[in-house]
Amino acid sequence: MRWIVTGAAGMLGTDLVERLAGDGQEVRALGRSDLDVTDARAVAREVRDVDIVVNCAAWTAVDDAEAQEAAAFELNAVAPQLLARAARETGARMVQISTDYVFDGESDEPYAEDAALAPRSAYGRTKAAGEWAVRAENPDHLVVRTAWLYGAHGGCFPKTMARLAADRPELQVVADQVGQPTWTADVADLVISMVEAEVPAGTYHATSSGQVSWHGFTRAIVQSLGKDPEMVRETTSDAFVRPAPRPSYSVLGHAALERAGVEPIGDWAQRWSAAASTVLGR
Repeated sequence: MRWIVTGAAGMLGTDLVERLAGDGQEVRALGRSDLDVTDARAVAREVRDVDIVVNCAAWTAVDDAEAQEAAAFELNAVAPQLLARAARETGARMVQISTDYVFDGESDEPYAEDAALAPRSAYGRTKAAGEWAVRAENPDHLVVRTAWLYGAHGGCFPKTMARLAADRPELQVVADQVGQPTWTADVADLVISMVEAEVPAGTYHATSSGQVSWHGFTRAIVQSLGKDPEMVRETTSDAFVRPAPRPSYSVLGHAALERAGVEPIGDWAQRWSAAASTVLGR
């Protein structure tokens, strides 16, 4: 099987390319310097002789998107449209990586794959537009939403907390935002499994199972460092006001994967235990 991965230098893209290459798959890894995904002609030239296109490229600076929504839209909506169109024209399946930010974050139960979209931030709006564009351009698509990503290749929440824990006797972390910490290596494996299983076109959720607050996740991170988790104190989102609103509830359901016969990612705590030494370089 022949793959193209855009955003290949990012945290998820790097893991996906490594997994594919390790499996002996033919993969073209395209970073920002290799392909301008907002250039229609460049995309059309590059996306050829391929079976699967996975778009990991995205504007992920959530707060900056509030002031630069047009630029975020180019990368998060226009680029997926161009890639999906080129994939369709060459007969390839399109995999679009999306986000929990397409929801309002106000639910009290896991969001189903077909739940109504109601983004509250510029980032969420542009990612929702990217989903719509992919569905419109290429019937053979997989929209794969994920959330609370961490990984070995790039900055992420666990690395930030580990650095702060090394310098401070106490950490204040919000306890009123709940989600599913998810290892990029697990998402990469799941995407490959979905493609190999030839799951039906549609929308799927690629997050760990279970749920936890940022406060609870930080306690697990600190404990993995051999430190006392009691050093992590609870606070609220009101103490960390930022330009873009954060979802208070980012838990995604996995019914579509289960219907397709693909096992969802395991419990977040179990997966963090498996990932910690790799992510933190210990």
